[in-house]
Amino acid sequence: MDGLMQRVPLSIVDIFEHAERMHSHKEIITRGPSPSRYTYGDWAQRVRQLGTALDQLGLSADARVGTFCWNHAQHLELYFAAPCSGRVLHTLNIRLFPEQLEYIINHADDEVIFADRSLLPLLLPILEKTPGVRQVVVIDDGSGPEIVDGEKFLDYEQLIAGREPAQFTIEDENQAAAMCYTSGTTGNPKGVVYSHRSTYLHAMLMTSTVTISLAEDDRPLVIVPMFHANAWGMPYAAPLCGASLVFPASDMSPAANAQTIQDEKVTIAMGVPTIWQGLLPILEQYDLSSLRALCAGGSAVPRGLIKEYRDRANLHIYQGWGMTETSPIGSMGRAGSSEQALDPDAQLDLAATGGYIVPGVTARIVEPDTENVQPWDDEATGELQIKGAWIASEYYKPEKPGLSTAGGWMRTGDIAAIGPRGVLRIVDRTKDLVKSGGEWISSVDVENILMAHPDIKEAAIVGVPHPKWTERPLACVVLKDGVEATEAKKQEILEFLAPQIAKWWLPDALEFIDEVPKTSVGKFSKKDLRQRYADYALPGSEA
Repeated sequence: MDGLMQRVPLSIVDIFEHAERMHSHKEIITRGPSPSRYTYGDWAQRVRQLGTALDQLGLSADARVGTFCWNHAQHLELYFAAPCSGRVLHTLNIRLFPEQLEYIINHADDEVIFADRSLLPLLLPILEKTPGVRQVVVIDDGSGPEIVDGEKFLDYEQLIAGREPAQFTIEDENQAAAMCYTSGTTGNPKGVVYSHRSTYLHAMLMTSTVTISLAEDDRPLVIVPMFHANAWGMPYAAPLCGASLVFPASDMSPAANAQTIQDEKVTIAMGVPTIWQGLLPILEQYDLSSLRALCAGGSAVPRGLIKEYRDRANLHIYQGWGMTETSPIGSMGRAGSSEQALDPDAQLDLAATGGYIVPGVTARIVEPDTENVQPWDDEATGELQIKGAWIASEYYKPEKPGLSTAGGWMRTGDIAAIGPRGVLRIVDRTKDLVKSGGEWISSVDVENILMAHPDIKEAAIVGVPHPKWTERPLACVVLKDGVEATEAKKQEILEFLAPQIAKWWLPDALEFIDEVPKTSVGKFSKKDLRQRYADYALPGSEA
């Protein structure tokens, strides 16, 4: 027996039209070198004009529309005009190497690229190697080279000026809406293609109390780059519920972020952990009382950082777990009523995990390279595998298919444990585990303890070769400003670490470095450290 409900496709058009009708008075604010402030009503008119312009550019019906932009209102216009007109938004990572950008543009078959003028020096050198790109539309963000070629290069404002507003219709909710490429820590970047349905459902998830309870009276600041997993879904969730949006444009420095939070009465701010580490030294210099939460993702938030924000500013850092492949929310660390009764240290322990697996996502952990499912006891570990309506089933034109198992479980590549009530604890990436004498050492656990040391800014653990144990852990440590890097300090740090972990987990050596290398989206890039220390001679390794 079938249900008797209407079968209406879930699409980004529905989000757009709801914002246009119900929240036309709410604001979209862009800070930075070319500040702007306008309403959702103004925005909707420009989105419709941009939709008409896309039609008149002669793009194919499902053309990939590349964006090479900072976080600003025009980028939000593209977030809607491209998918609502039936095309596919393709956000290009402005921090990738030229060879990676060239590969991604050609692999996705981008037909047009919308680029900020300030970013043209990064884009122009590769255009001759991307023959499918017929035109570049330049958004004037206040700096960069002047472009006079009126055939290949068009001005954004001139392109949409005076256009008739487009009417949008999407019949198939499973139609591609947007795509984003992974940052390519191994091999070529891989394309993840989001559908209208998955984007709509993920936007609804963000308004739920199981995640960040985004509401009409919120003023979220989107620091997370708009080229990274659809800016964690905020550009779609905010219009859905009518929250005013604040964008930082190109200035995401700690002082600029703090000033924006103060001036715009921001209630939620979203960024990777390094953003919140950068803000910490100037925390008391600004009025941040409007904030109700900081949201973090991309990499694990150190427990010590969560504690400092709680103790110094009574601010909660909510971290979640996710990937480009998961749209990205897979779990969220919001304490339930029973956890709020825990003592402060236990609450910190919970906040330092990946949080609860959210409704709509089904998870399991299996022994690597097997189908042996492990129990949810917070002790057994294995590869995390997931299913859900906003979870990728495969990459776009994959070099080697196999993102999902035959049973439809997506392989995340993360090693995790899950507690009895569904709290996710990421132990490591499969490629970052240190295998010593046949046993696995979690680099993440050791790093989190190290970063609780008062003199340590960042820490990364990598495996280096050992003739007897195959690999042993090496600690790579960044000290806070003003702390002297001495042999005595190395010994002090190792003595701090020793009582908190198993003896055989203790790093065999420690090296001070200037900075932990980062990927284009701010994650630790241990690949670079492994390459740097590939021939490292550990003390006693000759034994």
